[in-house]
Amino acid sequence: MSTLRRRLGAASLTTATWVVAILFVFPLIWMVLTAFKQEADAYTDPPRIAFTPTLDQFASIFERGFLPYLGNSAFVTILSTLIVLLLGVPAAYALSLAPVPKTSNVLGFFLSTKMLPVVAAIIPLYVISQRTQLLDNVWALVILYTAMNLPLAIWMMRSFFLEVPTEMIEAGRVDGASLPTLLYRVILPVVAPGIAATALICVIFSWTEFFYAVNLTAARAGTVPVFLVGFITSEGLYWAQLSAAALLASLPVMIVGWIAQNHLVRGLSMGAVK
Repeated sequence: MSTLRRRLGAASLTTATWVVAILFVFPLIWMVLTAFKQEADAYTDPPRIAFTPTLDQFASIFERGFLPYLGNSAFVTILSTLIVLLLGVPAAYALSLAPVPKTSNVLGFFLSTKMLPVVAAIIPLYVISQRTQLLDNVWALVILYTAMNLPLAIWMMRSFFLEVPTEMIEAGRVDGASLPTLLYRVILPVVAPGIAATALICVIFSWTEFFYAVNLTAARAGTVPVFLVGFITSEGLYWAQLSAAALLASLPVMIVGWIAQNHLVRGLSMGAVK
């Protein structure tokens, strides 16, 4: 009887897990299906499941100038993430394995920078960007996304650095390794999954950021989220085109996440258990 109960419990848990997973994935599946429909098929009520797939919406997306927005997003995301890692790795090392004076104050300052609502800073940022000739310029977004992601990256990587065995560091010092050698040859290979997870999170935050992009860019430096807003008109929504554009906008992040999924799971699990 107990064996039957365990089997029923396991089957119920499996079924419930599949139902929850389908509920979460269903909007993505529906977006993919709608992207291959004509606008007339996307507006049917009840929704039409059987339809003739078409690539017309994707062709229309590229005709509307999608590639420059995609290029801006890629440039801003990649460059800001690289800068975050270049600045964040030494800072995380200094705050974990070689604590600097008043480490707690430094960590508190990093955390406090995430407490200010972005809407409260947009006016001074707009004025500064205008006076420094950075308005509608991708470099303004690079600076802002770096500042936005750096505190979170330092906090995350610090927890990963704390997982490095002190014996490895002491052995490297006994062998005469300098600080750069110790950092890049001994420590970084151990925390590489955590750094990969941090980089992926920074990529996601930068790629999907909308508020700064829509307020500080216009024609030259617009990113993919800004491009998607163009499908919201007074005449209504173009569901098929919007779904096609959203699918194209989501693909780079999904591909990067799929490639780095092993590092992401391993990295996010580092520091969880002492």
